Amino acid sequence: MPHSTTDILIIGAGLAGLSAANDLQQAGHQVLLVDKGRGLGGRLAGRRIGDASFDHGAQFMTAREPRFKAAIASWIKAGVAEEWYSSYPGQPNGHPRYRGVPSMTAVAKYLAVGLDVLRTTRVDSIAQQQASWLVSLDNGDSLSAKQLIITSPVPQTLELLADIALPADKLARLENIAYESCIAVMAVLDGPTALPAPGAIALEEGPIAWISDNLQKGVSQVPAVTIHGSATFSAENLNGERMHIGQQLIDAAAPYLGSAQVTEYQVHGWRYSKPTVVDDAPCMLVSESTDLPPLVLAGDAFAGPRFEGAVQSGWAAAKQLIGAAR
Repeated sequence: MPHSTTDILIIGAGLAGLSAANDLQQAGHQVLLVDKGRGLGGRLAGRRIGDASFDHGAQFMTAREPRFKAAIASWIKAGVAEEWYSSYPGQPNGHPRYRGVPSMTAVAKYLAVGLDVLRTTRVDSIAQQQASWLVSLDNGDSLSAKQLIITSPVPQTLELLADIALPADKLARLENIAYESCIAVMAVLDGPTALPAPGAIALEEGPIAWISDNLQKGVSQVPAVTIHGSATFSAENLNGERMHIGQQLIDAAAPYLGSAQVTEYQVHGWRYSKPTVVDDAPCMLVSESTDLPPLVLAGDAFAGPRFEGAVQSGWAAAKQLIGAAR
């Protein structure tokens, strides 16, 4: 069984993992990321169906904190982000919404430049091995790491840590975190939608929470919409027959599609789409006051359920380990 070692292992190459990895690498640490997906960015997800392209996970980002505003400015300068809109028609201006260019995944790809990432690799188990972590992978390989950051959704993280004695107070906080699910439909159309600029609408009632026109948004070269089911609809139908569930959302979206007809569609289920109950801290140093090697949990369940929150959680996790190394 091949075995390798690293200073810091990060499970999850989403926004939190990539952001932590950048700060840690710049501080001189050897960092390795492992992710079960083919792409980068976690819920920052894109897909192609023929000539159509979709953002089917996170749709935009807003910026409130100075460092994150500076990060977005650097992404715009690099050509991987731009401002999309600041209000819907008839609504007062809010925070500017920024999008990735050409799609949201462009930001993740940009953050991953120069990082060592193992993709399509799932972590099977985690064990303590004296002053290190021993991580077994689904391909039969194993890794040793002096320090560990886990950024997966908290229920998945708790499964990975099932054999580790976690402090009772921290375990209680983790078990309190809750998520809503989301069914995402990606539909190719034979003509333009009836959505006014900027080509997106959030709905408060009914089975649909969000519709986005990927052509107007600049993601797709042909008419294509992303439809997100509401939290209630998604929870009730997450385990249902996907194409049937997708058709229900397409039927509900008819008023926004105008005369355009769906020619093809795919459906994706996000089981842990967005945290509904988050922890107050930006990350969690689980190993604090224990005999465990350094272990930090991060992600949007800590700093808040937004793009910005996930990035800030990654920065906070890196800061914990950089501070511990001094």
